[in-house]
Amino acid sequence: MKQKVMIGMSGGVDSSVAAMLLRDQGYAVTGVTLKLRPNEYMQENSCGGCCSLEDIDDARRVAYKLGIEHLVFNFTEVFQKTVMDYFADAYFHGKTPNPCIACNRHVKFDAMLRRAMELGFDYVATGHYASIRQREDGRYLLERVDSAKDQSYVLYNLTQFQLAHTLLPISGYEKAEIRRMAEEADLPVAHKADSQDICFIEDHDYASFLTRYTGKTTPPGDFVDEAGHVLGTHRGIAHYTIGQRKGLGIAFGQPMYVTGIDAEKNQVILGPAGSQYRSSLIAGDLNWISIPSLTSPRTVWAKVRYQAEPSQATVSPLKDGTVQVTFKEPQRSVTPGQAVVFYDGKTVVGGGTIL
Repeated sequence: MKQKVMIGMSGGVDSSVAAMLLRDQGYAVTGVTLKLRPNEYMQENSCGGCCSLEDIDDARRVAYKLGIEHLVFNFTEVFQKTVMDYFADAYFHGKTPNPCIACNRHVKFDAMLRRAMELGFDYVATGHYASIRQREDGRYLLERVDSAKDQSYVLYNLTQFQLAHTLLPISGYEKAEIRRMAEEADLPVAHKADSQDICFIEDHDYASFLTRYTGKTTPPGDFVDEAGHVLGTHRGIAHYTIGQRKGLGIAFGQPMYVTGIDAEKNQVILGPAGSQYRSSLIAGDLNWISIPSLTSPRTVWAKVRYQAEPSQATVSPLKDGTVQVTFKEPQRSVTPGQAVVFYDGKTVVGGGTIL
């Protein structure tokens, strides 16, 4: 009997070609598109995200073209709780969340995988650019070091069970090859633009989303320097993130950067050029892939943002279950709420949330 694969189809070219590759490799493939946004957000497609009504229709058309079954699962409740609520709560507490990581962790590789197992599937699959390898002591997640499209950073939360039941069919291809294959197969999404932004927010306007979604606003407060001296008035902490220089709304006579956000005091902390760099950080909510746990200091390459270059660092366990990461070279815009992911060569060691 053919092994059964449930592939998440977002309506984009990557997951569409991934479904085609699985079909051609002899799997029994079912495409699944997840309805994630609440109804009042379903019409919003101008944000360039995924999972709009148009995306669901695109995925259905691709599945028909490929001759595979297509289903739509309503995961709105879990998406709201673990992604949208989490996103809003983080901003109200002065942090900058990564909703794509939360969605992968709680929706695609948890809720969708559990549904697949309940329905008798052997695997789930996605169109992520990363690799999974089986070794004697377990499964490993590997980055695409030769590719600008590596997405291992947003998959660091995968567990051994999830890795054992996940297929990443496009791991060996470049984006240009994916589009070429889609064109040759005459897939209706061959020239569809990639999703770029958060799927439930239009026009990068986080503050408007927070007000609309929660009914709350972040009130104006003080810009202060690192010594606590008041420099001016900010519009509300939701308008700012660590490392920001533009859009502060006030002139200081020299470039100033957001170096901290104190939600309790409703303060945005500013500093001159150079102050946006940090030599260390503390991270929690950790997940380890290539090791069972961290019991002693370890040299790694660490990424503090999706697009950041890895930097050599030492990660050390602390008594409270968090870790301290000390960088060989100071890193720009170390941002609470974002992920720090650790690598050993191409292998993802693990990662956590910057505190």
